[in-house]
Amino acid sequence: MLEADPNPFLSMPATIDFDQAVREHDEAVATLGLAIWVGTEPTFTDRFSERAEWLSTALGEDKAARAEQLLTVLHARAGGMILRTQGRQYPGEEHPRWSLGLYARRDGAPLWFGPPDPSCAELPALAPDLARFCLLLRQALEARGDRVRCEHDVDGRTLILSRPLHGEDPDAEPERDLARIDQALAEALEAAIESHPVAPGTAPLPGNIALFVLETCLWEGVQVARLALPDCQTVAHFLGSLDLIGAAANAAELPALILSGHPPPVDASVCWTTITPDPAVIEINMAPHCDVSGLLAASRTLYDASAQLGLAPYRLYYNGAVADSGGGGQMTFGGPSPEDSPFFRAPRLLPRLVRYLNHHPALSYLFAHDYIGGSGQAVRSDERGHDGLGELALALALLERGRLPNAETLWEGLSHLLTDAAGNSHRAELNIEKLWNPFIPCRGKLGLVEFRALRMQHSPERTAALAVLLRAIIAMLAHAPAASPAPLIDHGEALHDRYALPFYLERDLEEVLADLQNAGLGLGAPLAAMVRRNRLRELGQVVFGGCDLRIRRAIEFWPLIGDVSRQDQNTSRLVDASTMRLEICLRPVEPKAMASADDETGGVGRAADAFAGWQIAVGPPEQALALPLRLEQDHNGVAKVIGLRYRAFTPRQGLHPALKAQVPVRLILWHPARHEAIAVTLHDWRPDGEAYQGLPADLAEAETRRLARCVTASIPAPRPEQLRAPPSESLTPHTCDLRWLSVRGEADLDSSAAAA
Repeated sequence: MLEADPNPFLSMPATIDFDQAVREHDEAVATLGLAIWVGTEPTFTDRFSERAEWLSTALGEDKAARAEQLLTVLHARAGGMILRTQGRQYPGEEHPRWSLGLYARRDGAPLWFGPPDPSCAELPALAPDLARFCLLLRQALEARGDRVRCEHDVDGRTLILSRPLHGEDPDAEPERDLARIDQALAEALEAAIESHPVAPGTAPLPGNIALFVLETCLWEGVQVARLALPDCQTVAHFLGSLDLIGAAANAAELPALILSGHPPPVDASVCWTTITPDPAVIEINMAPHCDVSGLLAASRTLYDASAQLGLAPYRLYYNGAVADSGGGGQMTFGGPSPEDSPFFRAPRLLPRLVRYLNHHPALSYLFAHDYIGGSGQAVRSDERGHDGLGELALALALLERGRLPNAETLWEGLSHLLTDAAGNSHRAELNIEKLWNPFIPCRGKLGLVEFRALRMQHSPERTAALAVLLRAIIAMLAHAPAASPAPLIDHGEALHDRYALPFYLERDLEEVLADLQNAGLGLGAPLAAMVRRNRLRELGQVVFGGCDLRIRRAIEFWPLIGDVSRQDQNTSRLVDASTMRLEICLRPVEPKAMASADDETGGVGRAADAFAGWQIAVGPPEQALALPLRLEQDHNGVAKVIGLRYRAFTPRQGLHPALKAQVPVRLILWHPARHEAIAVTLHDWRPDGEAYQGLPADLAEAETRRLARCVTASIPAPRPEQLRAPPSESLTPHTCDLRWLSVRGEADLDSSAAAA
């Protein structure tokens, strides 16, 4: 049996070698002269909680409190200014979600000198003097050269409208110009009062009028001043406003001040990190970094702070199974500014990237979360159907020929094709909705491309290794010599058959790593080892008769159920997750030696002949199905491989209500020349049927429980007359689907299946 790793799934301990490998790769990319910035969206959950907010829903009191704690810890460690902005509002939700943020200069210089956020201050019992603060702020704005008007709305809030005097027509008469500004302010003020804004700028204000909303709110039973900030178009203007606000607040002797309102403007000089709620998780939109070394340092701070608060990047089940946190681990790539995005600096890059992902399914599935496939959260361009692939081929050809495409042409040429089947671009594997999208105000034209087929990684080192991998691919394709592009591959049924098995995905990954090595962008040993690490899928291992049998969880493409068009409007969707797929892989104990040429004695040849006779069946000996193993070879040598699909449980709502659960799964490993065989039974629960004593304490205990579900026993080798061939409808080139046995009344491959 496979021994439990004391720290499974988590990456190797952080070492100088690993950090040095990251730095060296950053230097290699930098020498190419193309800026490639990277950002991530890690998600964390309370894996011990059974509350809805940590299982399925977005909002909840405990989640809000934990997010506040995380904000405080990150502020203490990383600094910056706390800014509470209005988050997104989704269909069916009464109010916009909250959004907690940290805004800071990249050079480390402070940018806020006013009163602290109440989460970082001791609050007196006395209410703040808002009138004095309002007067001082108005005076500061007028001293800057703004025309200012103030008014109270029906809820008692103070609305402060400000418009700069400069920038008007130099030939205009001063008195007429001031009257025109006053009239614009009066009209904007009337509109603002009528709309009762929760945050400024819900509706656009005329001209360059800024709206500040000043009020008090309760913070842990104490009245605190809150100022909602206007929409500022430039970092310089925003920072200038902060200086005025901070000075006025200090002069008014405010003990604390909540800053809220619009999200702040960003450029390469500042960083903006937000904490927001999502179904089952807290999501952190990390500020992008110019290299992976910076991302690694920031990720270590975040992971450590989250662990300190009992938040985990994964969820453990009672039987030792490991699941995602409940959210994804997307990565976004761009440049220091939209105009300097690598996808605009190298206009052939994006079409090449689309082609490369089409050629390498490993990049779509090997690091992906569970909800993958044509109805998943990161749909490949070739999972939309054959017609979609043909249109995509034409679109790429048009973008790759003739003049270099500009930003508008790139986005328009691919935005309608990089979507899921329903046309949702947000659920595409390669999401370009923020590349140069005119239909998303403010944040659509950012030059960004997001990789969505990534699960939440369990360690900052694993996150960094994948960032290096994807960044290296982008750099390689951006600097590839001009050549006739390779045609898109129509993988057909193999996409969800062959590439559902880790064996073929890992072999495909080796091709990617070889491409990078040949391009001078090889990952190096520590990073390559981290990328190859895939213990998450290990379910059992048996060594018998010179053979190594390994059982791993394979990819299963869970379908949506119910009204798909209606589900697409929701923040979470219902799938049938009852089908499980396993990979059965048999290797000789010395596979590389067996794959080499015969030695003079012929010993290697005899060993290869012996391995050729080993077989695997599924079911009890008296009615076992002989599995048609495929003889394959990879960088580790020869192997026999097949996938096995079965129903793991009967869902309350799902497909095939007449299909019963088909657990446990029983395998037999034997050789015709041997009298003894090994029976391997893979249980879905404890083999003795007893309850687990709570959830696993950590990943090591989870692996111990999982491996304990794989039980072996020595049995007589099955006789030829006991073996049957699987029904033809159950077989694909790479998989045997046991669910088809129910059609023939042979669903119970083990006498204990019904009881289980």
